[in-house]
Amino acid sequence: MTWSTADIADLTGRRALVTGATSGLGYETAKVLLEHGAEVLIAARNPQKSADAAQRLHQATGRNAVELELDLADLSSVERAATHLSNTYDSLDILVNNAGVMATPYRQTIDGFELQIGTNHLGHFALTARLMPLLQTGRVVTVSSFMHKSARVLQQSDLRQPASNYSKWPQYSMSKLANLLFMFELGRRVPSVLSVGAHPGYASTHLQAAGPELAGAKLTAKLWAGLNLFAQSAAAGAQPSLYAATQPDLRPGTYVGPRFLEFRGAPMVVQATRTAQDPELAQRLWAWSVEATGVDPALTVPR
Repeated sequence: MTWSTADIADLTGRRALVTGATSGLGYETAKVLLEHGAEVLIAARNPQKSADAAQRLHQATGRNAVELELDLADLSSVERAATHLSNTYDSLDILVNNAGVMATPYRQTIDGFELQIGTNHLGHFALTARLMPLLQTGRVVTVSSFMHKSARVLQQSDLRQPASNYSKWPQYSMSKLANLLFMFELGRRVPSVLSVGAHPGYASTHLQAAGPELAGAKLTAKLWAGLNLFAQSAAAGAQPSLYAATQPDLRPGTYVGPRFLEFRGAPMVVQATRTAQDPELAQRLWAWSVEATGVDPALTVPR
């Protein structure tokens, strides 16, 4: 039997936070969660885009999303957002770590980390850690990519990759590998929280063109836009995240992707690479991430 969003149970009374929810996968994830009754917070860096997304979500669902300003490339912004949430709410049932950047020209985060791994991994690591007192027995969905399969083993130096050694696609793959290493290790260290992962396959979003646009490569950006004609829709690409966020009785470490060659189709449980499941590498990445962000999800769990 093929799963669809129609199989999601009533989520009334559940509170979810989706990062990167102004467009693409994050927007579609937030939309479906709202349609099924959840209270949804949409986290985004740009307040105007967040307001526009909230308006579109209201028009589509008749329900209001809560806006949250969050820049994952700025650890002080992560701290402010988490503090606001902790002062406003007493619990969070679902956290979807969806936001990300892909194949950008060399940039650094506010805190001096390479932009892709700083945003895709470290920002979400810090956010998850600071929200752990709210999550308690909730669920964390970490969105990765099939590109993690091409990643080499991570080194601590990759967090502050210098421009002289930078290659955008390998660095993106390593950031997606880091997502999965974190997902598995979170489940081992904080068993009260259900830590699962997902990837969208090849979905039509603005993510692919954003990197070339940032580099001023207009022709490459247009090429990516053209290639999206062969991709599944963002709504279809969001289905693995929604399955991971709502399907009952999932085991910690469950990883969900599209059915057809992990490229497109209905969601199903898929396998991460052996490197992504390496507990020793995950432990090292965890230690590096704690050092980099100053917070540890395993130490912020209520006792």
